[in-house]
Order: sequence, then structure tokens, then C-alpha cells
Amino acid sequence: MLAIVNTPNGTAPVDIREVADPEPARDEALVAIRAFSLNRGELRLFETRPEGWRPGQDVAGVVLRQAADGSGPAAGTRVVALTDQAGWAQRAAVPSRRMAALPDNVEFAAAAALPVAGLTALRTLRHGAPLLGKRVLVTGAAGGVGNLAVQLATRSGARVTAIVGNAERAGVLDGLGAAEVVTGIEQAQGRFGLILEAVGGASLQAAIGHIEERGTIVIFGNSSGEPAAINFRDFAEHQNARIQSFFYFTCEPEERFAPDLALLVGLVADGSVRPRVTIQNWREISAVGPQLRGRQIPGKAVFQIDPEMSGG
Repeated sequence: MLAIVNTPNGTAPVDIREVADPEPARDEALVAIRAFSLNRGELRLFETRPEGWRPGQDVAGVVLRQAADGSGPAAGTRVVALTDQAGWAQRAAVPSRRMAALPDNVEFAAAAALPVAGLTALRTLRHGAPLLGKRVLVTGAAGGVGNLAVQLATRSGARVTAIVGNAERAGVLDGLGAAEVVTGIEQAQGRFGLILEAVGGASLQAAIGHIEERGTIVIFGNSSGEPAAINFRDFAEHQNARIQSFFYFTCEPEERFAPDLALLVGLVADGSVRPRVTIQNWREISAVGPQLRGRQIPGKAVFQIDPEMSGG
């Protein structure tokens, strides 16, 4: 079968090559991949992983063979799934506890945008629950995670302030329910019970000035690449506020992946959540990577594999 592999010494960071078919473990299904999405964090892995390493976490497709232990969706089921790696391929072995069936009205491209970004948005927001009536601030709101976090928080009854890097990116959030969209965290007004922070550096430092007493700042990224200088005295007027780190693979038990993915695709199915995607053929991935790194792609970059190529 064909798969995308890492080529750190090549003319492009990745290449499509012939590889061996996956051999699923007893608790893994064989899935024909129809769409997958690219996360900015995966771009950094291209630079550090060896030749031949196979990336890919966010996938959607059709179950070709159910897990041998009988768990998970049956053959023929359309699914969304989260893999450790090797998902950018015609076929992939996927743990049954990390996949959920797709409603008929949810397309593969929309589903593929959900695993990493959707789970991150959903689970970071849980650190501030209950959200009804709470002020929530989301940095990086025009990105894949931020876009979904704004929608999920708004649907939960929060009053959301969305932070974008520049005025051009503010349009991405039109109609998603944010009470305010501002350029730069320094333009935010007042204090918040929950802050989702993915920029780091000066943005994280400024977030402390906007957190309520006993509020929570959840940090789940550092897109600026800059360190943050934080002092105990910074919390003098924000007593008992806390900074919570977040890592999506270990934040909750493995058994929660499937139910949370099912929740997310259900929200897409009923129109409560609208993933913003830019769709390309998977053979264009080398060209899209630099655009994503430069924040030239709004929302999530999604790549499609033709059905005749994936076998499903």
C-alpha cells in the first residue's frame, strides 16, 4: 500500500512511498483511510524523526476488518479515529477504544479535523466546568483547536472572548458565537474564570493578569516558541488561581477516547459545531506544510484519499 513517510534528507519533508500493509493487534481494526488532517505539532516532528518514520494521528475512513477481539465498530462502518502514528496511509490499524462511528450526515473531511483539535478543545474546557455564565478567554482562536473551543464553550453557555493574531484572521470566527473577538491578548478586557492558552511567551504572562481568583489557565501549546517569565507575585491579585498543563493522550483514561469522539461527531451532525477545514488531495501535503506553519491556512488542513486507493 501507499503511505506518507518522513524524508528529512529529501527535497521535501515527506514523500508517498510503498510500505507493508498494517498488521492489526487483537484490539485493533483495519481501517481504509478516506481523509486525514495535519496538526502543526506534527510539522515539528518531521525535523526530529528518522527517515521512514510514518506520521498521522487524525483519520476518518471505513472499517475493513473489525478488531479480532470483537470490540469496536463492525466492518463497513464509517469511523473517525485517533492513532499514535502511521495514519497518513491508504490503510491503518486503529485501536477500537480510539474510534467512533460517524453519523450519516458527517463527511469524512469534517470528521478528520476532530480528533486532536476536538479532543483538546473539549477536554481543556472541562477544566473550567461548569461553563454556564462563565467568562472564557481563548488564545489562538482562529486555529484548529481555538475555533472548536470557541464553539464548544459558547454552546455550553460561556461568554467567550476570542483572541486572534491579526485582524485578517478575525473573520474565521464570524457566526461562531464569540461575544468578543480581539487582536492580541493585551486588548482583552476584564477577568476570566477560564483561559485556554496556546501561544506562550508574552501571551501566557499576560493571561495571568486576566485570570479571576481561583480561576484556571490551561496551557496546551507554545506556538510562539518563546519562554514566559512567571513570578509568584504575579498572582497577588489573582489569589489561588492555577496554571494547568494539558496533554491530550494522558489527560483522561483511554476508554474515554471513543465516547468523546462520538460526542464531537454528534455535535457536528446536529449543527452545533462546524469544523473549519481546507481540503486538499493527499499528494499535495508537501506544499501545504509550509502554509500551515506560516498560519496561511485557516482552521484545519485536511487531505483526502480517493476511495479506490484506500480500498474502502
